[in-house]
Order: sequence, then structure tokens, then C-alpha cells
Amino acid sequence: MIELEGLTKKFGSFYAVRDLSLKVSPGEILGFLGPNGAGKTTTIRMMAGLMKPTSGRILLDGKDVFGRPDEAKAILGYIPDRPYLYEKLTGGEFLEFIAGLHQLGKEDGWEKRSQGLLEYFDLLPWRRELIESYSHGMRQRLIIIAALLHRPKVLIVDEPVVGLDPQGVRLVKSLFRDLVDDGMTIFLSTHILGIAEELCPRIGIIHEGQLLALGSMSDLREQAQSRDERLEPIFLKLTQEEEPRTESFGVP
Repeated sequence: MIELEGLTKKFGSFYAVRDLSLKVSPGEILGFLGPNGAGKTTTIRMMAGLMKPTSGRILLDGKDVFGRPDEAKAILGYIPDRPYLYEKLTGGEFLEFIAGLHQLGKEDGWEKRSQGLLEYFDLLPWRRELIESYSHGMRQRLIIIAALLHRPKVLIVDEPVVGLDPQGVRLVKSLFRDLVDDGMTIFLSTHILGIAEELCPRIGIIHEGQLLALGSMSDLREQAQSRDERLEPIFLKLTQEEEPRTESFGVP
């Protein structure tokens, strides 16, 4: 469903992403991890069609994101790490605007779907309130709803739980499980290793623009030559990041 073929992005002589290739099967949720500056967000912006790669291809259900952009984006939902919302619209008006962008009519059932998602995320009482009155967590919930309004086959997610309270995090995790069970393919980038460990049967780790490791926890453990059961020490070993030493802060 998702294919990255030799994906590369250069800024001058600097490689933000270098020769990245991977596949995500239909109905799979893949975790995409890496330290700050590793190339995660650059990769996601290219996948969403917001940044053109220097070389390589991105295929969504066989459709080239830059060769057949309209067809690719029609099946794509995108949840950015820093969503932009029109604050002078109400939540309901914003979703109506998004439905218009996707050329959804009443016959597509988007109104019923939006109401169901608003209710799921406890935003239904706020649908007639201006977005400028929403908290950060409420805005994050609204952008998730907007990304799902047109029933995409592929969902690309960059830090989905930033600013969410524990209840919101629980709702997002439960929703993602349900979406995958219904056949959606999810590409999930996050700094929260526990979420990737909990939700993603396979995990890719990128470092300095290159894919270091890809596979199940067992595969990552083998690639890191580690016996650790948790993802965090495996991730740190693969990326050669040191665990913090509390002694340096005067903590015994």
C-alpha cells in the first residue's frame, strides 16, 4: 500500500534523507522512529506531497504522489505535527470546509461521519464554537477528525498525541487499532517509544537520514545484538545514543 523507493532529499550538500526504501502492507501500522533531526518529518512531508524529493518515488496504492498527485492525495489522510487551523471558523465549519476540499457531498455521508468522530473525541458540544477558543488538545483532536473525514486508505501521522491528555491518548490509540482492523494502512512517526512499541508490529528506525533498522521487536533486538525486552534501550543502542547518567546531575 505504501512504497518508498530510493527516497532522497538534499539541501545543498546536506542529505536530510538518503536512499530510503521500505514497504508497508495494507492494513498495517508501521512505526517510524528516529532522534531529532534524523529525517522523520522530511520523509513525512515528502510522502504527503508537501516537499518534492531530490530523487526516488513514493507510491500510495500504486499511485505516484508526484506523478499522479490528485489520485494519490484522494486516498491519503495526513495528520501533521503542527496543524494549521482557521481559528475564525467553528469546528463544524472547518470540517465542512475540509469536506468541500475533498468534494464530498451529502451522499458520501460525511456529516454523519463527522458527527460520530466529534462525539468519539468529546468535541460534539464544541462544534459550533470558534476554533480560537479550543485548547491545544482539542485542536489536535479536530485535525485527526479532519484527516479521517474522507475515509482515506492511507493515514500518515506525525506526532499524533502531542498536547493530548491521557484520555485523548487512549482514544487515539484505540481509534488507530480500529482503523487498522478495518483495513487502513498507517505510517506513524512519534518520539514516544512506548506508543510505537504498543501499536506497531513493525518499526523502522532512521538516523542521519538513513534507515538503520526495520522489523519486529525480535528483528530489532537481533539487529541491535541486544537481549533487552523494551524498545528504548534497543533504540538507543541502534542510534548510538547514550542513556542519561543521573550522576552528572548530582543524583545518586
